[in-house]
Amino acid sequence: MSDDQEAPTFTGTCPLPLADYPTVQLAHGGGGRLSQMLIEKVFLEAFRNPALEGLGDGAVLELAAFGLEGGGRLAFSTDTFVVHPLFFPGGDIGSLAVHGTVNDVAMCGAQPLALSAGFVLEEGFPMEQLWTIVSSMKRAADEAGVPLVTGDTKVVDRGKGDGVYVNTSGIGLVPEGVDVAPTRARPGDRILISGGIAEHGIAIMSVREGLEFETELKTDSAALHGLTGALLDELGDRVHVLRDPTRGGVASALNEIAGSAGVGIRLEETAIPLEEQVRGACEILGFDPLYVANEGKCIAIVAAEAAERALELMRGDPLGEKAAIVGEVTAEDPGRVVLKSRIGGERVVDMLSGEQLPRIC
Repeated sequence: MSDDQEAPTFTGTCPLPLADYPTVQLAHGGGGRLSQMLIEKVFLEAFRNPALEGLGDGAVLELAAFGLEGGGRLAFSTDTFVVHPLFFPGGDIGSLAVHGTVNDVAMCGAQPLALSAGFVLEEGFPMEQLWTIVSSMKRAADEAGVPLVTGDTKVVDRGKGDGVYVNTSGIGLVPEGVDVAPTRARPGDRILISGGIAEHGIAIMSVREGLEFETELKTDSAALHGLTGALLDELGDRVHVLRDPTRGGVASALNEIAGSAGVGIRLEETAIPLEEQVRGACEILGFDPLYVANEGKCIAIVAAEAAERALELMRGDPLGEKAAIVGEVTAEDPGRVVLKSRIGGERVVDMLSGEQLPRIC
């Protein structure tokens, strides 16, 4: 640039309170309050558009808005996986990446059609481990019936990439008559969870901390589009919200839904499925299982009259055998999640303010 040229200026101002957070913190990626702040105050502020404003697991795009004849709706989602360690009981970063994106598309009410994958590889990463990860992705995609159709590879300097990071994106078609979104939660709706919570996060942490149990704790990572598809095929518009409670766990997912819909949520602690080994591990590690990540569980919010049938449909799937109705949506305390404890008291289940489990997915 010559001396007489003016330097380009950026006229926007960052709305995030920089005095409090002048640098990115681990908690900004934890799925809690700081993640929500980062997304809403930086990324949403910069890229705001109707499809993005829903802030769901993915975007639902009306094809007619793009001038495409025939209409229809397309679900589109992307996710990046930085889990540590790369291999853990019951899975690895490869299968996790496939399951995570298939599930994000499914939680939009869509049937997944295809995936992409982007790999960031560190110089010196063992080729045998890379082949193991790729083979795991292939098996997971084949089992889900969702092919990986395009991708990209980059290599970074030794010591700059932590082995391998994986980004996956997915597309799917939303059937006619299906309308699933966080804003559709209504007072009187029932809340279901498809099985025991906190299993993925605790499986990861048991490896990191070297904890040993009578039986091995395994990730719950799995593709859920068969389960959600069965719900939607029979119950249709009576399924109001679908969400997989990954980072930040069940608590963060329900807080986001309560805030989006302007409703209250009440949970029954005794109804929430939780394996005893997972409960014990949470107590040892000092974690609240409601905030621990899941990668193979689904929250479904359905009309009250459809709740029992939704429970039957979930339990009819091998991935939903321990499903339960765990609470309801209320008009009281909008934007707030309240838990009735085992001893009869009540407590507010707020958004996590810090980072409980970094590098979990």
